[in-house]
Amino acid sequence: MNSSKTQLLLASLAAALLLGTQAQAHTAHGGSKAAPAQAEQKDWGIAGDPKRVGRTIEIRMGDDMRFAPARLEVKLGETLRLVALNRGRVMHEIVIGTPQELRTHAELMRKHPNMEHDEPYMAHVSPGKKGQIVWTFNRAGEFEFACLIPGHFEAGMIGRIVVR
Repeated sequence: MNSSKTQLLLASLAAALLLGTQAQAHTAHGGSKAAPAQAEQKDWGIAGDPKRVGRTIEIRMGDDMRFAPARLEVKLGETLRLVALNRGRVMHEIVIGTPQELRTHAELMRKHPNMEHDEPYMAHVSPGKKGQIVWTFNRAGEFEFACLIPGHFEAGMIGRIVVR
């Protein structure tokens, strides 16, 4: 196994251990995906059924390291389709989580900038492209969405989700 594949494998295993999740299939950044066959409950919700989407929200991402809108109000139990539109010239992503989960993942991404991952609560979007997340917000609280690409999170590319 060459050294870049070995590094990717080690980074992936570290991410799975650090985040308390099992390693799943890895894909290249840049596309959207379907929810896995068996959804895993997270503190901020669970992968949603595309047939049960109640609302679609477009979230624009740009090289100014901001999301628009940067705040979402969600009803408890609501399933949303979040369409992430990258209007920038560099790769961006949107990852939903708790503030602590996102900080931990951002730190791991700084240590392993070429780490590739694919979870139903994240979308990696190439410049000029769209990605999507279908998510059911079945937990009340305040959560965040962020771009965890090294430097983007630190520049303030973070949004808020309030679930009531």
